[in-house]
Formats: sequence, structure tokens, C-alpha cells
Amino acid sequence: MEIKVVLLLCLLGIQAVECGSSSSSSLSSNYGFFNVKDYGAKGDGKTDDTKAFMDAWKEACGSRGPGRLLIPWGAYLVGPLEFRGPCKNVPTMHIQLIGILKAPRDMSKFGSLDTWVLFGWVDGLTLTGGGTFDGQGSSAWPLNKCTTNTKCKLLPTSVKFASLTNTVVRGISSLNSKFFHIAILDCKHFKASSIKITAPEDSPNTDGIHLEGNTDITISQSTIGTGDDCISVGPGNSLVSIDNVKCGPGHGISVGSLGKYVDEGDVDGLSVRDCSISNTMNGLRIKTWAGSPGESRARNMTFQNIIMNNVGNPIIIDQSYCPYSFCPDKAPSQVKLSDITFKNIRGTSKTEVAVKLECSKGHPCKEIILQDVHLEYNGGPAKASCVNVKATYSGTQIPPPCS
Repeated sequence: MEIKVVLLLCLLGIQAVECGSSSSSSLSSNYGFFNVKDYGAKGDGKTDDTKAFMDAWKEACGSRGPGRLLIPWGAYLVGPLEFRGPCKNVPTMHIQLIGILKAPRDMSKFGSLDTWVLFGWVDGLTLTGGGTFDGQGSSAWPLNKCTTNTKCKLLPTSVKFASLTNTVVRGISSLNSKFFHIAILDCKHFKASSIKITAPEDSPNTDGIHLEGNTDITISQSTIGTGDDCISVGPGNSLVSIDNVKCGPGHGISVGSLGKYVDEGDVDGLSVRDCSISNTMNGLRIKTWAGSPGESRARNMTFQNIIMNNVGNPIIIDQSYCPYSFCPDKAPSQVKLSDITFKNIRGTSKTEVAVKLECSKGHPCKEIILQDVHLEYNGGPAKASCVNVKATYSGTQIPPPCS
């Protein structure tokens, strides 16, 4: 009974000292847990614990029955790490992250890799425990040239989830990523909740959560403040639900950018509800590149019950998106936007044009609905701007609809 109690407290992070001791960690494998400290991890914030983590993962992934990896309290200098499957005899894999993982400051550690911690090709992964991924990105941000150079070298994303099915991520924090905090790519049935993401407002390209090529994704009850999009919904996503997210600072919640590459997948089925956006560059944004190399679609999207607090561009569709200082004129965007609803959007705008719908001349937006929009401009009456779109309006409309 005493052994079980100690193990339970260890998982909850209540007895940090005991969990880090050899007496308690040696018990973990006996109960189906593979504790990284059993494999030599020091957790002192100085020793490179990468090998210990990989050895523990190999054992857990190769075990029979449910796999459990335990990362108890401590500060672990690790990476890059690749938690790869498939774990053939393991029906589910549970990673209990209680401690803090710290990324290397030395960029030579990454070589050609674009990711610090990768979770990939696993079915039934659960990541919980209240721990933190600390990207230690401040020293790398000056190396980021992607805001001005289209051929820049990408810095590493902190945490990438790739080709996973039936995934749960809950109660995890990400701090000061070098590039994106979290990327979710080619996953199915992914649920993320109680996520906390933090980076300074001026940190470049530190998107909170980026989605691409996924099906059935839920992000809820989370707080994201960073230097770029709080959440970016890229191409190829379907059935995405975002609710009860607090965003700010940052660039808002964005769809896109879309249309940059040939044969991009469509965005079909997005719900953003019951969120608050504060002190951000944009609010709800849909952005597509001019001169798209191929046609794609973004449709069936609803933005509902959103509170804006001192937000630039609270509602914006921009089909001539270009983030670089020099953007030559190109052909109209080939991304087709349709069936998009903005409902019960209220709060304050720090720009005069609170609603900006600038659609493609080649493919004007269709079925754009604004219902009960109330956005006050801090400096006077708010305005709306519309190009290549005929929107449908109902209920309160502040600013007034485009003429």
C-alpha cells in the first residue's frame, strides 16, 4: 500500500523529492511506468539527459500492454528528442510530464532538424502532468530572418505532433519557443485542453498552435500569449473546433496563410466559439496569398461569441496577403472562400476599420454572413471596408455594413 501511495503522489507531482529518489523511481517499472530517472536522467538542468529519455521511450514503446513514461519533477536538458512509433504491442501510450524540459541553446545540436521534441506515428497517445516545454528561444530569435527573407532557414518548432491518431494532450505548458510552439500535422482525433503558451509579444514567428493536414481536432480551455498567431489553421484541415481560448498578445486566431503551394488541401469545417482576444495585431483573420499556384477552398467556417479587447483588425479577410517588405503585384488569389459566418462578435478595435473584407477579384467571396457585430473604435466611429464580396447582414451592425 505504501508503494502505491508514493507512486500516486509521484504522478501528481506532490512529492518531488521522493519521486526523484532512486528508491521510488526503481519501483516505477514494476507498476508499468518507465521512469526516465531509472535510465540515468539527472534532472539538474545541466546534464544532457537526451539518451536517458530515448532509452526510457524505447522500453515503454516496446513493452506489452499499456505503455507509461514518467518524467518526474526536475529540470531536464534534452534534445532533440524523437518519440517515434509505432508501438506495436502497446494499445495506448501515456506520458506523464511533471518536470520541465529545457531545449539546447546551442543551435548546432539541431543540425538539419526543424523540431525539438517530436511525437509521431503512435495510436492512443496521452500527454498530461502539468509539465513545461521550455524552448529557451530568446538567444535564437535574432537568428530568425523569415520575416524578411522568403528563403530563410527555419528555426526549430518546440513540439511537433505528427501522424498520430486518438491523441489527448492536457495541462501542458510551452514557454519561449525558438519558432512555433506546437505544430499538429496529419493527425486524426486530437484533443488538446488546458494548454498554456507564453512568449514575448515581439518574439518572431512564435505561433502558439499551428494546424496542417488534420481531421477532427479540438482545442479548448487554453491560454495563449505569444509573438505571432495564437492559433493558425493551415491547409488541409477539416472538422476543427476551437473553444474557450484566451488569446493575447499575438496576431490573433488565423485561417492561413493559404494558397502558397500547389495542391494544398482544403479547409472544410471550422468552429471558433466562446473565445476572448485581447491586445493583438488581428482578431479573426483569414489570409490567402495573391497569385496562388493552384485552386483550393476554405469553407463551412463559423466564428461565434468572440470578445475583442483593443484588437487591431478585429474581423479581416485578406486575399492579398504578403508579410514581406516588398510584395510585387500578382494575379488574384485562387483560394475560394465561402460559407463563413461571424456571429455575436463584440468589443473594441484599436484601428478605425474594424471589419475588413478584401476578397479575390478572381474568386469573390460567397455566403459571407455577419450577425450581431458590435465593434467600437476607441478613437471614434468604426468603419467597414469591402472588396469583391457581397455579405449578408442581420441584427446589430457596428460598424455599419459596407455600402
